[in-house]
Amino acid sequence: MSDEQHIEVEVKEPWGDADASAETIAADAEALQEEGDEAEASSPEAALAEAEAMRDEYLAGWQRTQADFDNYRKRAVREQQAFATRAAERLVTKLLPVLDDLERAIEAAEQHEEAKVIEGVEMTRSALAAALASEGLEEIPADGQFDPHVHEALLTQPVEDVESGKIVQVVQRGYRLGDAVLRPARVIVAE
Repeated sequence: MSDEQHIEVEVKEPWGDADASAETIAADAEALQEEGDEAEASSPEAALAEAEAMRDEYLAGWQRTQADFDNYRKRAVREQQAFATRAAERLVTKLLPVLDDLERAIEAAEQHEEAKVIEGVEMTRSALAAALASEGLEEIPADGQFDPHVHEALLTQPVEDVESGKIVQVVQRGYRLGDAVLRPARVIVAE
């Protein structure tokens, strides 16, 4: 058997194109090589390292967001406290003259000048009412028909020539600040 026989075998790939050019075959070979490189890169160790890096990135982002929110919350509390302090300062500044008027009324009462005492107390009441009105305090009207939203009926009594549900007497004045009722007017209502 010194003569070797050569048998040519043609191998056809079922997915291959019979008319494929050399360029196409080279491109396919490159793509297969890249897939092999990616497969090596996506080994369990590489995937774990990538997942840990993403975890660290997400954790850092979450921590920054949490710190930003904590800072916002603290700043909002500080601003609220500063606003409340400024509001209280403004009100106290308006009430200080009323305190001065009360002190003068007490001094006048000690000297038994009755007319001056009554005048001083009336002036003090007016000054206090003006200071509170400048802050938005309004007296609730207590004449006319009873309104359970702004009036509190202490009792009802029969009154001649007055229709039922009408306010006949104010026991204590009521006040509102803006839309909020601070204290309802306490009244007596006709039966």
